[in-house]
Amino acid sequence: MAKAFKYGLKGITGFLEPAERELLRSLFDDVVSMLQPEASGSQDPLTALIGLDMDVREPSDRALRRLLPNVVKDDGAASLEFRQLTERSLRETKIGALRAAALDLDKDELVLAEADAKHWSMALNDVRLVLAERLDIQDEADAEHVHQMQDWSQAEDVESYLALVYNFTTWLQESLIQAMLQSMESRP
Repeated sequence: MAKAFKYGLKGITGFLEPAERELLRSLFDDVVSMLQPEASGSQDPLTALIGLDMDVREPSDRALRRLLPNVVKDDGAASLEFRQLTERSLRETKIGALRAAALDLDKDELVLAEADAKHWSMALNDVRLVLAERLDIQDEADAEHVHQMQDWSQAEDVESYLALVYNFTTWLQESLIQAMLQSMESRP
């Protein structure tokens, strides 16, 4: 059974069972797959070098839109312009954090340095955003309904299984954030 992240002499530590590590690895891989940009053979090399993507559009998948939202509400043109300038680097940053966190899953005990903890918090947040969208969590009442699912033996369908996975990743992220806060408070 997973143990919450804690801050101590070794830094931020946690423990995951093999099945929990495989679940997280699978979740991280799924989100990486979602974030992989479509290959564009006609991309100008200079444009690619500086990270512009003039062919980018708002994602049609609701979960991907939650990861890559429009930044200017009710102004599609401004949002598109901002997306063209930033989406490639945002995708790369998210993919990098997910892959870095996945690499840590090769060890039984997790010992996270400050940068590792940031990658983990970003990765868990992105997984939770995708799960929240798949579970159609729109407000506190929806979240509370999902939170009621706590017993793995009650997982009878995809939705109840996703609710349990969402609750597990939420708990893991909350313990990580608490450990990160403790590490910040202990600095001179």
